[in-house]
Formats: sequence, C-alpha cells, structure tokens
Amino acid sequence: MSTRAIATPSNPSGLLGLYSRFARLADYFQSPFLLIVRLYWGWQFMQTGWGKLHNLSHVRDFFSSLGIPAPGIMATGIACLEFFGGILLIIGLGTRLIGLLQVGNMFVAYLAADREALFSFFKNPGKFYAADPFTFLFASIIVLVFGAGFFSLDALIARRRIAGAS
Repeated sequence: MSTRAIATPSNPSGLLGLYSRFARLADYFQSPFLLIVRLYWGWQFMQTGWGKLHNLSHVRDFFSSLGIPAPGIMATGIACLEFFGGILLIIGLGTRLIGLLQVGNMFVAYLAADREALFSFFKNPGKFYAADPFTFLFASIIVLVFGAGFFSLDALIARRRIAGAS
C-alpha cells in the first residue's frame, strides 16, 4: 500500500487527508442549506396555513370527513401551526420545536388523508414519496434534526447567551 493512500501527521495529503479537507469545505454549506430549507419550506407552510385560516369551514368539514376528533378546534390549531410555524421557520426561531410539531402534523396528515401511502413505505416507496405530505415531512425532519443553522434567530440568541455568560 502506498504511503499516499493514508493520511498521517507526516503525510496529510493522503486520501484521508483529502477527504478530511473536502468534509470541512462541505461543512461551510450546512448553514446556507438550512437557511434555504427554512426559507422555502417556511414559506410553503405559511401559505398553506394562510389558506386554511381563510377557509376554516372547509378545513373543518374536511377534517370531519376524515374522522379527526374536534375538527373545528383542530382546523384552527393546524392552520395556526402551519402559518405561524412557517413564519418561525423563516426567521429561525424555535426551529427544532416547530420542526417537531410539523413532523407530528405531517404524520397525522399521512394517517388521516393518505394512510395507504404511509403504509406503502417499504413495499412501494414511490407511493410514499409521491404523497402530498412527504416533502413537508422531509423538510420538517431536516430542521428538527439539524436545527436552524448559523443564519437564524436561534443561533443569534445562543451566541448572545454565550457572550453574556463570559
């Protein structure tokens, strides 16, 4: 085996050294990527919530047809979660909490409105991916797991808390 294949302190230019530098470079794209996800999907959630807020009677009737308990309360709650949660995603405030709530919201959407697609996750993944809640669920999982990133109010608050603790 060539000594160039393995990075060591005396040989940082080996394959592992190249990969390490690539990984550090890729890390610089994490916060801009999270910003794009938050802006785009925050806007999408905000728009769907706004639409629901302006058609609560239709949403209530739809929820009722799906057998969702307390459809009037749930319609208002989900509309507010999507609208205000979308705004919070855009500005990056309470991102992980909103991500968690939206993940729950999207699982309920799958269970209530597209159960067949949800249960086809393993046997027919294309059906699962093609369902309306999928991309909203996926974006919600991303912000739940990775947070808001550097360009967010969450990060600004964290930096100020650290600076205040010093």
